[in-house]
Amino acid sequence: MVIKVFLASSSGSTAIKKKQQDVVGFLEALKVDYAQLDIACNEENRMWMRQNVPEDKKPANGIPLPPQIFNEEGYCGDYDTFFDAKEDNSVYAFLGLPPPPGSKEAEQADKAHIVENGNHAEEILDDSIEVPVEERNGDAHVEEEQAEEADEEEGEGGEEEAEEEAANDEATEEETAGDEALAEEEEEAVGETDEVTEDTQAQAEEEEQEEEDLQSEEEEELRQLEEEEEADVQEEEEEDLEETQEEEAE
Repeated sequence: MVIKVFLASSSGSTAIKKKQQDVVGFLEALKVDYAQLDIACNEENRMWMRQNVPEDKKPANGIPLPPQIFNEEGYCGDYDTFFDAKEDNSVYAFLGLPPPPGSKEAEQADKAHIVENGNHAEEILDDSIEVPVEERNGDAHVEEEQAEEADEEEGEGGEEEAEEEAANDEATEEETAGDEALAEEEEEAVGETDEVTEDTQAQAEEEEQEEEDLQSEEEEELRQLEEEEEADVQEEEEEDLEETQEEEAE
């Protein structure tokens, strides 16, 4: 299967050129076999591209702009859908190609296949298996035995009890200090999270501005293409009119 990329070699739009370079460069990085089909110098390529882009994928004016991507005769998508697939690590699925072994997309596909078939490595213990009390209770069972033995022992002095109380007080103070330190760390983490959120918002605004600029350039390119087509049609009509007048004059 050959991937076909329809592009305009002599496009005057910087946005379209950038998108075409992005698609071609990424396909070359993945070592995917593809063919470039120029719609600027080949009218057949232009007409084929326009006729084979699905109607629901065409813009409001009905004229799709390059780059447009196909797998043989099947339509894959335009630059926006290609970009989304690249961000989701699903370019091979977008192109209708099997991902190479060891790639991120292949690993994701394997995980999805495992989840779909219900195969997992978790082991469910059978409640019907009787577990000994020592294993079921663990340390709690040992502590209960030690407590029973301590109750049976006598002769514990008041000094030992006082020492235990002092040790408990020290442990309580240490826990309190540890909680305060943890609270301070959490406050610092929240501050860092807020900074990251602000950076993310700024980046999103910048990307939105770039998208608006690209859209404006696309609209300008489309307007230029339409003007060129109208000029070509008008020129043909004038030539036909001159030929008709010459014939009538003869």
